[in-house]
Amino acid sequence: MFFATDDGARLAYSDEGEGLPVLCLAGLTRNRGDFDYVAPHLSGVRLIRMDYRGRGQSDRTGPATYTVPQEGSDALALLDHLGIAQAAVLGTSRGGLIGMLLAAVAHDRLLGLCLNDVGPVIERSGLERIFDYVGRNPATRTHEALAARLPEAMAGFADVPDGRWLADAQRHYDETPDGLRIRYDPALREAFLAAFEGESPDLWPLWDATAGLPVALIRGANSDLLSAEVAAEMVRRRPDTIFAEVPGRAHVPWLDEPESLAAIDAWLDRCGR
Repeated sequence: MFFATDDGARLAYSDEGEGLPVLCLAGLTRNRGDFDYVAPHLSGVRLIRMDYRGRGQSDRTGPATYTVPQEGSDALALLDHLGIAQAAVLGTSRGGLIGMLLAAVAHDRLLGLCLNDVGPVIERSGLERIFDYVGRNPATRTHEALAARLPEAMAGFADVPDGRWLADAQRHYDETPDGLRIRYDPALREAFLAAFEGESPDLWPLWDATAGLPVALIRGANSDLLSAEVAAEMVRRRPDTIFAEVPGRAHVPWLDEPESLAAIDAWLDRCGR
């Protein structure tokens, strides 16, 4: 399904199930498939997913529009399109940053916020890893070849379910006669690098803006993007945070791990499921 934003961009989304509206916001280069692993485990929810501009099946509108504020505005536009006054937001990485921004600028539209491996401070080591690959096609030519390389490339992951790396490769890359191709606008690289030029802004006020909302935080125990220290400070500021640390996961947990599911279930109940 698609909807049009005020500037005419045509964005893809899915809307499944009945119950508590849950808006799922994916990672930087990802799309609706980011939540395929957790979706079968969620009950009593109306699961709403979207492809940001330039990702998946949505229009490619140029690097100037690939920003957190624009993507937050598009998320609200989707809720308006669906006639949903309030929704719980489940945000993975980039999606969590968007969720925190919405808590600050549209607090009354949120029923709660669950962050997957992201917080107000993003570690430089994690950013530099993303700088290396964003906007670039893999050197491998087939899904199978990429899946064979991922266990070594994705340091920090252990006890990975059988077939998961191949499923990930198939979910996020198109196999073509010329090799694997990313499923997003390569110009996202330009936008992402520009966003992190100069000093990093203080994002702690965005986390503080979640006051009054049910919140959950899921961290990969081996994450290079969300440090244990930042996660601890987030919980200190919000002692009611439902917190889970997932062993054998770096950035990002797939959300179908037992620790992730327990945290999400408890959070959904607090949101009014």
